[in-house]
Amino acid sequence: MALLLPFSYIANAQNSRSLSLDEAISLSLKNSKDIRLNEAKIKEATASLNEARGRRLPDLSVSGSYLRLNQPNVDLKVKLGNSSSTGTEGSGSSSGSGGGLVVNEASYVLANLSVPVFAGFKITYGVQAAKYLQKAATLDAAKNREEVITNTIAAYSNMYKAKAALEIVKENLKQSKNRVADFSNLERNGLMAKNDLLKAQLQQSNIELALLDAENNWKITYISMNLMLGLPEETELIPDSTAFAVTNDSKTFEEWETIALQNRKDLEAMNWRVKAARAGVKAAYGDYYPSAALTGGYVAANIPGLVTLTNVVNGGIGVKYTPSSLWKAGAKVRESKARLQETEAMGDMLNDGIRLQVAQAYQNYLSSIKKIDVYNKAYEQASENYRIVKNKYDNSLATTTDLLDADVAALQAKLNYSFSKTDAVVAYKKLLLTTGTIKENN
Repeated sequence: MALLLPFSYIANAQNSRSLSLDEAISLSLKNSKDIRLNEAKIKEATASLNEARGRRLPDLSVSGSYLRLNQPNVDLKVKLGNSSSTGTEGSGSSSGSGGGLVVNEASYVLANLSVPVFAGFKITYGVQAAKYLQKAATLDAAKNREEVITNTIAAYSNMYKAKAALEIVKENLKQSKNRVADFSNLERNGLMAKNDLLKAQLQQSNIELALLDAENNWKITYISMNLMLGLPEETELIPDSTAFAVTNDSKTFEEWETIALQNRKDLEAMNWRVKAARAGVKAAYGDYYPSAALTGGYVAANIPGLVTLTNVVNGGIGVKYTPSSLWKAGAKVRESKARLQETEAMGDMLNDGIRLQVAQAYQNYLSSIKKIDVYNKAYEQASENYRIVKNKYDNSLATTTDLLDADVAALQAKLNYSFSKTDAVVAYKKLLLTTGTIKENN
């Protein structure tokens, strides 16, 4: 056992690591599945934009076939051969143009080139809509990145609070054990009633149960953090207490609200979606217009014994108009307008939602700052109360129950004060998130 103890210590040391808040944010951004999903959406939007731009490019098609035929009846109305030929030759040509002509195969090649000139503005507005949607997807990814940062800060805060609670309970348990040892000596010497010793032992048991809960909570928080950061689950993380420096910001609610409406990525993304919907309405109107394109082509064909075509080049301009679009395109236009109204309504709802989120985050931040002072005062009062009760107890002026109650109150006040500072930091980060100003190094 003595030989194995050092190796056990080394193994435990290898399974723990210090983790700063900046490092946690960096790892969470690197391993976030939401961010990978948003990157895929940006690629999809970029591909859609390239596809829309591709509609401006020429269309080139080439086709060819080789055909085997049956024995067709070929009746040429134009005689083959030279009209000045001899009678023998003329009769030969005549018979060849009739039943003597054998055709059992054919081949051809067609090449067509079309360059769009005018398509009722559908291509132009289609490109605009795709461009706006790509910008919206990029802004959605930026918004999601901010949320990942905020969630990481909150998770890091929970981990720090769980670790702090564990250390405080351990410290309190140590004091409780010393108290029980002192009381046991007094009870053995007849200087303390058995009942008072039992009260101290009961408090120790309660603290031991609280320690089990604190250890369980601590393990759950660092395992959850490891999963978020892509670290091995068994790694025991050691948070940095210096990461929770409270920020006192003097901005008013109106200032924060203005900042939010200027910086929120999701609101900006919604504005781009509104623009894309408007471009979609204009593109829908394009069905009412004719389309025009420059065309060109090349034809080559060969029917052995009958005809051979080469260098047949054509070119010109083609115009297409579908009169039925006069009564069919209206439904598509109305659909596009309805989609625009829906998008605009969603934008108005988002605007109202942002104002409410900022109000809630701002009030939570103010409340958390005030709670620090309240909990600090409560901690000082609880500590002083315990000191006074301990003095009275030492002078037989207070009961054991009074002493134990004062100890529990001091412990709870210490926990509340420690947690209030981390809660204030998280509340401030949440305020930065709702105003669109949180950064990786905030």
